[in-house]
Amino acid sequence: MPKTIGVEFIETPRDLIILKLAGTYLTVSCDSCGGMGFHPLDAIKVEGRVLGKFLARVALMETLSVNAKPLAYSLTLPINPGSTLKEVLAGVQEEFRAAGLTGKVRFILSTEKNFPVRQTGAGITILGFARKLKIGKVKSGDLLVAVGRPCIGHEVLKAEAKNQTANLKDLNRLLKMDFVHEVIPVGSKGILHEAKVLAKGSGLRFKLFPRLAVDVKKPAGPSTVILAAVDGNSIEALERAVNKPLARVGVFA
Repeated sequence: MPKTIGVEFIETPRDLIILKLAGTYLTVSCDSCGGMGFHPLDAIKVEGRVLGKFLARVALMETLSVNAKPLAYSLTLPINPGSTLKEVLAGVQEEFRAAGLTGKVRFILSTEKNFPVRQTGAGITILGFARKLKIGKVKSGDLLVAVGRPCIGHEVLKAEAKNQTANLKDLNRLLKMDFVHEVIPVGSKGILHEAKVLAKGSGLRFKLFPRLAVDVKKPAGPSTVILAAVDGNSIEALERAVNKPLARVGVFA
């Protein structure tokens, strides 16, 4: 990239592209989904609204967790235009509202208009903006807490109905807590992987507790878990404030 543009890539182990430009930051996050939806060949059948919600949730969590706000997003939906497509869009926009984004966030959309679709595929990319990032903030001695239960496939819908999965309201609540130093959503790579990402980003080591109440290697689907690095003296305050399954996972050093 030409130096005259004045853009600097910020190295991060997170699932994000971070660019520094004129003293501010741009972030790029994305997510995709296949085989889950409302077409004949889908492995998991869900309505369009549900598909849209979970598709948007992952990329939104990646963006918001570093203190960035969405500027715009693109949707790549190999879905035929019609009422079901409108349901997907409604689900996406519902998640943006759940994140507290009440203003209009501009988006572009691409759909399949030439051939009949028999299996669902979907993708989203979010461009975010931040003046100050919340990364590399984990401190030695912080405890790592998993908020929500790792789920995949049909488990996600059942756990969501029982209020056992992390969501955007939980993320916003965690970001407002002074004793929560950093957060990261968990996806298909599992809790242990993201714990190591947090440690690496702050130049620390992560040590698992010997006895765990959660499977740290299980995929967490559409970010059904959020990890929070918490001041060790405030762990009880977190447990009182969050009405979701919580598990103490380990400590940073």
